[in-house]
Amino acid sequence: MQVGLLGDKYCLHTPQGSIREAMCVVVVNIPTLRVEGRYFADGCVAVAGVDEVGRGSWAGPVSVGVAVVTQGCGRRLPTGVRDSKQLTWAERESLFVPLSRAVASWAVGHASNEECDTLGMTAAQRLAAQRAFAQLDVAPDMLLLDGKFDFLRDGEEGLPVRMIVKGDSSSKAIAAASVLAKVTRDRLMAREAEHYPWYGFESNRGYPAPSHKMALAAWGCTPIHRKSWAFVDSMYFKPCHD
Repeated sequence: MQVGLLGDKYCLHTPQGSIREAMCVVVVNIPTLRVEGRYFADGCVAVAGVDEVGRGSWAGPVSVGVAVVTQGCGRRLPTGVRDSKQLTWAERESLFVPLSRAVASWAVGHASNEECDTLGMTAAQRLAAQRAFAQLDVAPDMLLLDGKFDFLRDGEEGLPVRMIVKGDSSSKAIAAASVLAKVTRDRLMAREAEHYPWYGFESNRGYPAPSHKMALAAWGCTPIHRKSWAFVDSMYFKPCHD
């Protein structure tokens, strides 16, 4: 379903026009369980949405969220679940507990900044996913992976993987994984900010925001930075502080 956001409310577009005033400024896709439903109809018992967060960050782990849904989950899933990037911090936080209770099982796995440096991003994403799958109470028999690159290949015991471009905008399981992973990693980076207050990790989450770049220019890398990344090569001053 495609709707427009009017402030914090939805505005439905119909062939006859909007049922609200034509003031919508952002069009978003609201994910459903239609994709998952097709696999339930084919005999799947549990379908997992998989999404990563932190791939483009300069510091901290890369994290992979997995959210498993069964046919009984549909009515329990809270409204408003969609791509975590389209939600505010407060919206993600308010969804976290009801969402974690509504899905059949969920987990977030991490690969550290050192593992990102040593293994490379694809292998680090796969490792984070493996750690997430190892925590699940309900084993999925189908994986829905956000994006067009299968970093899970040769990974999870031969489970079938369907890649869905912008999957967090169409699949509710992927959207759930996106929110759970984002909130979990954001909280982790907020804790790191207590150790490295100059870098603004509580707000930029390790991504290259101006305040982060200024702190790097003044203080250099911290132990949680990915030191093999290209941004380090352009730094004039590169000490690493404990």
